[in-house]
Amino acid sequence: MAASAKGLAVGDDRTANGEWVVVSSRRGRRSPPVARVKIPEAGESWAPVDSMSDPDRVLKLTQKLEASIKKMESSLFYQTLIEQIEDPQIFGCFRRVLGSDSEMQMVVYGIGSIESYEPPRLQLSLALLMKRKFSWIGRVEVFDPVLSATESRVLESLGCLVLSINEQGRRNAMKPTLFFMPHCEVELYDNLLQANWRADSLQRIALFGNSFETYMHASEFKGSTVHYAKHVLAAREFTDEFKVEIVSDDFFGAFHDSSWHFFGSVLDSALPSICT
Repeated sequence: MAASAKGLAVGDDRTANGEWVVVSSRRGRRSPPVARVKIPEAGESWAPVDSMSDPDRVLKLTQKLEASIKKMESSLFYQTLIEQIEDPQIFGCFRRVLGSDSEMQMVVYGIGSIESYEPPRLQLSLALLMKRKFSWIGRVEVFDPVLSATESRVLESLGCLVLSINEQGRRNAMKPTLFFMPHCEVELYDNLLQANWRADSLQRIALFGNSFETYMHASEFKGSTVHYAKHVLAAREFTDEFKVEIVSDDFFGAFHDSSWHFFGSVLDSALPSICT
């Protein structure tokens, strides 16, 4: 999938005519789509369909996000996740990604409509709070083709850079990068891995997203779209995965089946050659 709609961990949210629809994952049930977006080719320039932001919507969305950030910051889920990051084993993985650098950039793909749904707002709130909490997290870049001009304006007011190019997840990790991609489609994860299918690049990646282990189980079912995500399935052999604990139903829809993934133990000689 392009850096766009959010769905179930192993779902496929394309319509018959090749469009992607935005859905909100909540215990396996779809919410009505908020937008249908024809995904451009990777590398094409992008701009919101609505060229002007609405001041009233900006104010309302800002208030919604402030409430969401407060909800996240005061939650047991957030406290548990921060403790997980600070655990010596996982923090050691982040240190290996950093290497000699003092910070890693954060790239947020597929956040969805933060104006229309609560799960994307909770996901963004977590990303912003992590940025505030840890000095080693640098600039935050965001992309989703469903973002409106109003949403882009609010993101920029929060210090995020809204990308003007649809990378479709094919960002080459030239420097340490935390890819924050909760509930993206498996194709987007596969694009990311394919673009970095070298040991030195993979070692510069920390990935927050759908569990690769869950994808492995899903691949056992006939007709699963996961079969086409060859890099995701191959990477499972050298991925250090740490599952995120969901300690409250309030955060299930936004973060179920989420994990941290690190690829620091791979060698070029161990990378399988994959035909695409």
